[in-house]
Amino acid sequence: MASVWKALPEARVVGGAVRDWLAGRVVADVDFAVPLAPDAVMARAAAAGLKAVPTGIAHGTVTLVAAGRGFEVTSLRRDVETDGRRAVVAFTDDWEEDAARRDFTINAMSAAQDGAVYDYFGGREDLAAGRVRFVGPAAARIAEDYLRILRFFRFFARYGRGAPDAEALAAIKALRDGVKTLSAERVWGELKRLLEASDPVPSVRLMADTGVLELLLPEADVARLAALVAAGAPADPLLRLAALWRGDVAAFAARWRLSTAEAERLAGLVVPNELRPADDDAALRRALVEVPGAVLVDRTWLGGGTGADWAGLRARLLTMERPVFPLQGRDLVALGAPVGPEMGETLRALRSWWLEGGCVADAAMLLARVKR
Repeated sequence: MASVWKALPEARVVGGAVRDWLAGRVVADVDFAVPLAPDAVMARAAAAGLKAVPTGIAHGTVTLVAAGRGFEVTSLRRDVETDGRRAVVAFTDDWEEDAARRDFTINAMSAAQDGAVYDYFGGREDLAAGRVRFVGPAAARIAEDYLRILRFFRFFARYGRGAPDAEALAAIKALRDGVKTLSAERVWGELKRLLEASDPVPSVRLMADTGVLELLLPEADVARLAALVAAGAPADPLLRLAALWRGDVAAFAARWRLSTAEAERLAGLVVPNELRPADDDAALRRALVEVPGAVLVDRTWLGGGTGADWAGLRARLLTMERPVFPLQGRDLVALGAPVGPEMGETLRALRSWWLEGGCVADAAMLLARVKR
């Protein structure tokens, strides 16, 4: 950061970094804004010996690389035209004009190199009070970008306390159909971040109350999500989605463009849990042959398992080695068995015997059984 400020002393830290710093939370990413055009930023960076990458030059963003870390530096902007999904911007040197185009008051603050905080719309007070409030008229901010509807619910889940802002909810309810114009990737990105919050249930209930949830997840079961959170399950977005979503997983994955890994994990999570704390180690080993322990643990949460006995079951699953059937066809060939359908039948029979015995027989024991 120091090297960025050395090259651009008039720059300020903006957005989430200021919000989280004031809230006493971990600051993940630091972004800067500056009252200079992008070409001037790149010229200053070059003069200071910093690498400058024009990562979003059309929107005024240059990434400066300092000590191996990238910092986004964006020229102050004002909106010229918006259509609910994207904006045409012009550069400005007016800090308040730039702050006025941001979504919420808690995201519209900036901090200078000397630590001075610039707050044009009461964001600091809103942050302390747990209010998530749009900058200016809520309807106008939403009409500029309908993704702000989903961002409201996400930020309320993370920073909100008490009753939500009435103006915001009224505007969301009136303009909720705008979410249907958003790309699948943007929607899933916001839903995933919402479900990562320590307790997303109040926000998800607000989504239901305003009609937004019905548009995005018409088969959602908020009560099941609430039960999962109340049980103390990990704040894992896919685990929570498996509790919330009651429809077809393949259809959901296709509609919202989940990655292959996300779709496969979600499909594995919705399989009903068949394990119980009273199951012996042999039963757990048989289950582990087919499914990784972490997935089995997730299924126990979705099955409603709480209490010390269920915690013990999860600990056992995570500490047990996953059994692997120790015999292959070449082992039978070495005994003189002919290759063919009978060999396959023999291997299947041996595997069944191995499973019935709790997956503890080794290769020598299996081969001895073949010889007998």
